[in-house]
Amino acid sequence: MNLQNRDFLKLLDYTPEEIRYLLDLAKKFKKMKKEGITHRYLEGKNIVLLFEKTSTRTRCAFEVASYDLGAHVTYLDPVSSQMGKKESIEDTAKVLARMYDGIEYRGFSQEIVETLAENADVPVFNGLTDEFHPTQMLADIMTVEENFDTIENKKLVFMGDCRNNVAHSLMVVCSKLGMNFVACGPRELWPNEELVEVCKNINKETNGSILLTENVEEAVTGAHVIYTDVWVSMGEDDSVWKQRIELLRKYQVNKEVMNMASSDVIFLHCLPSFHDLKTTIGKEIYEKFGLKEMEVTDEVFNSPNSKVMDEAENRMHTIKAVLYATIGGNNE
Repeated sequence: MNLQNRDFLKLLDYTPEEIRYLLDLAKKFKKMKKEGITHRYLEGKNIVLLFEKTSTRTRCAFEVASYDLGAHVTYLDPVSSQMGKKESIEDTAKVLARMYDGIEYRGFSQEIVETLAENADVPVFNGLTDEFHPTQMLADIMTVEENFDTIENKKLVFMGDCRNNVAHSLMVVCSKLGMNFVACGPRELWPNEELVEVCKNINKETNGSILLTENVEEAVTGAHVIYTDVWVSMGEDDSVWKQRIELLRKYQVNKEVMNMASSDVIFLHCLPSFHDLKTTIGKEIYEKFGLKEMEVTDEVFNSPNSKVMDEAENRMHTIKAVLYATIGGNNE
């Protein structure tokens, strides 16, 4: 499997076999990390991280993965780059490609990361856009595989705002790998219809399935994975909180929901999560709307079924696999 010089923009661009290769590679890197085996395969390489949206896990995962592989990293936050302000995205891509061996972008429109890739002759990585979140998906599936012997015929349910980047990306990766994906939420927040059709066509080859439903019991009965995300995505205006809470509060992941699922169900969340009052936003929501917990209860979040911390760690291992495969080639 040779993915050298490939961009990593969305999983629609990758075959099931290529995704499987990256997952298996991530597992090898995780084992090496745990056993203290040095793997500085990108010694002398340089990677730049362009962040228009802030992050904890994505930044840390890219930085630690790069350092473990021996690469150097430059982090540019929203005020440290002229991209889109005094310099076009096209020119930024061409300049950075002269200095770096890989470019990561985390921000808003998918068009921006696609434009970077079109104008840079080094691999470009999508750390998150409004449309897709591919590095998160590798970590999610890796976590599922760590808890089940196989992902074949496994049912993954996303609860909440099913038209956000995480829900869309989960639908794609489940289709690519032949899993059964369920989007559970109000009809007005269902996934993009065009993308649903694309994924249904993929399922014809992989034997996966897609179900869109407003019925919680129908969605989670027999589920192996229950996944949720915050109800208001990064970049959305705070004014939508009231409406979104009214739409989504019945789709909260709580003990009752988990009890309707398979006995070995696991809970996943891409984080951050509003499961208590220990955050500024959590306190503000409680003061305005009286909610102590939002998309998931604290009981579920901290239960043995919750694998969110394994999932967060796996961001590092899967990103390491992507960096190695696209920048380093096959030089193990």
